[in-house]
Amino acid sequence: MLIIVAYDVSTETAAGRKRLRRVAKVCERMGQRVQKSLFECTINEMQYEQLERDLLNEIEETEDNLRFYRIIEPVEMRVKQYGCFRSVDFEGTLIV
Repeated sequence: MLIIVAYDVSTETAAGRKRLRRVAKVCERMGQRVQKSLFECTINEMQYEQLERDLLNEIEETEDNLRFYRIIEPVEMRVKQYGCFRSVDFEGTLIV
C-alpha cells in the first residue's frame, strides 16, 4: 500500500529543531522524500503500524501536526506528478 506522510513540526525552539530531524529520519527509513515535509512510503500493514508508532513517539502533539494518507490501489489512477522530480517505482524493474 502507498502511504503519504505529511508533517509540520514547530521549530521555534532547539528541541523542536531536533524533533524535526528525528521525524525526518523515521520517514527516510520507510519511504522517499517527495517534498520537504512529505514522504511516500510503499509499505505493508505491519510496517505502517510501526511507522505510525515511531512517528507518534517523536512528535509533540500540542505543537506539531502529523497526517497519514492511504492511497487506494490502483495508484496509477490516484497519483499524478508533474515537474522534474520522479519518484522511484520500487515495485517495477530496478536497473543499477
